[in-house]
Amino acid sequence: MTVRKTPGGRWRGVVKSGRQQVASKTFDTRKQAIGWVARERAAMAGGVDPRAGRRTVRTLLPEWLEERQHAVSRKTFVSDSSLPRLVPPALAALQIGVVTDREVTRALIALNQSGLAESSVRRFRASLSSFFAWAVRERMIASNPVMTTRVPKGRGTRTEIRPFAEDELESFYMAVSARDQRLADILLIASWTGLRWSELRELRVRDFVQIPMPVLLVSRAAPEGVNAKLTKSGKSRRVPVADRVLPLVLSCAADKGADDLLLTTRSGHRLHASSVKRAVVWSNVAPGRRIHDLRHTAACLWLARGVDPVTVQAWLGHASIATTNIYLHHLGSSADRTGLDRLNRSGGAGGAHQAGLGE
Repeated sequence: MTVRKTPGGRWRGVVKSGRQQVASKTFDTRKQAIGWVARERAAMAGGVDPRAGRRTVRTLLPEWLEERQHAVSRKTFVSDSSLPRLVPPALAALQIGVVTDREVTRALIALNQSGLAESSVRRFRASLSSFFAWAVRERMIASNPVMTTRVPKGRGTRTEIRPFAEDELESFYMAVSARDQRLADILLIASWTGLRWSELRELRVRDFVQIPMPVLLVSRAAPEGVNAKLTKSGKSRRVPVADRVLPLVLSCAADKGADDLLLTTRSGHRLHASSVKRAVVWSNVAPGRRIHDLRHTAACLWLARGVDPVTVQAWLGHASIATTNIYLHHLGSSADRTGLDRLNRSGGAGGAHQAGLGE
């Protein structure tokens, strides 16, 4: 018999070629063991298991997630775990063997029309593709129906950047200082260094170097709820520390070891965005802005002070100069400023009236 119960109460599937055993695997249920044996036999024959193809998407998703949990990072698994909730009921009820790119496209359109952000629909498609790729590997289906689909364009508006002007930044700093001086210092450091929040959280004292000039060495990031990893670009970079925040960085590093976190709360704990916002009453001190706007603030400060865009690109860690150019667009071009100067010249309105255009 190719499936038998073990002394421990589980079920073991065995695949043989002739009399020789070629593979074996233990499962919690007899049904899982039988399904695995059938798929392995089909794989040996170079085909797919027709019985496995009759199982529904809804019943297979938990099995995929169980294997997925040990094969990917925690962040990816958390994203994948939302798949059973987001898969439309019509798709979830289908047998996996009959799902085509048409059903997948309908699911993507439905999610797009539900108001889900385009980036979220893209993550859904990536998770769904991984699920069907697993089904292909398990010989349940012959091909992945997600591969030929595309994510429809999002219907929502793009979030605009809202950086602080330099005088606004100082007012923001004073308002936060009245509530928590250490957090005020950290938020000002963020506004002058342009580090992502996840990068700020993972900075170590050893990453602050003062010779030949004060810089922060940015090589790691720690998104909240996820283990530390490489930066978004996968590359390290050097970000200079301006005189305005140099004393604040020195204060944060004082009395700490080289491996200690550089930027922490007054009690020495790692930064958490929700806690920081609650402590400083963010909705009052920075209405309408996000913490990520502090990074935008740094980029605009640098460009407004004459730092060339290529250098700003390197400091921010942008892969493309096109991303950095967004800030130039926000600040306005020299042509914009020249045009405004012309509009503000005295006598301009009078000229319009004289030409009979003011009536």
